[in-house]
Amino acid sequence: MTVILLRHGVSTSNTARTLAGRSPGVDLTEHGADQARAVAERLGALPIQHIVHSPLLRCQRTIGPLADKLGLEPEYDDRLIEVDYGDWTGKPIADLLTEPLWKVVQRHASGAVFPAGEGLAQVQARAVAAVREHDRVFAERHGHDVLWVACTHGDVIKSVLADALGLHLDGFQRIVVEPASISVVRYTPHAPYVWRLNDTGSDLGALEAIRPQPRNDADANRSDTSGPVPGGELGGTPSADNGNAER
Repeated sequence: MTVILLRHGVSTSNTARTLAGRSPGVDLTEHGADQARAVAERLGALPIQHIVHSPLLRCQRTIGPLADKLGLEPEYDDRLIEVDYGDWTGKPIADLLTEPLWKVVQRHASGAVFPAGEGLAQVQARAVAAVREHDRVFAERHGHDVLWVACTHGDVIKSVLADALGLHLDGFQRIVVEPASISVVRYTPHAPYVWRLNDTGSDLGALEAIRPQPRNDADANRSDTSGPVPGGELGGTPSADNGNAER
């Protein structure tokens, strides 16, 4: 099962340098709308079967062109919503830099709880649970591996990537996730593998290789060859570069 973690495009809050959080009505800028259309072009040829998104407007706008191109009906999941920044919501970033909690967020994220909001550890728990549950449900529904999109927010994506990388949440700020970037995680029965991180323009043809593969009860008992194997090769693919060299 493979999820494409898509961050929403540039929003009006991004350009205003404020912390949007869950503020209603935060839309994409004109550039963000262009990014959404570009995402549809980049991902439109892939065998994507589901799109799940944060309920906030900027994520709805980002996946709109892709959903139209693929003919899919997106579904939202509240667990993919932006961090509840509490009293920090809507404040200029420049003003927050002087807050004592800012350094905690940067250096000890697992202990950071926003005033009248939620903690980053809570964010990671709900987001990872959402992604893994959708993986399970889609696998059961289709009976084979599925490529799907989860459109959400920067800190949410970074927390999911930290989990996939086996990185402690305190180090999640080392991960960069730009607007309209994609990061790809392949979940196997034994471990997740990160295939792309903060990708804003490279060839995604390798993901076309993720085609429906029959699954049965014996799958869980077989040796897992869908991730890296000794020597740096990727199991389950004909070559180390997933066919990119040939393309």
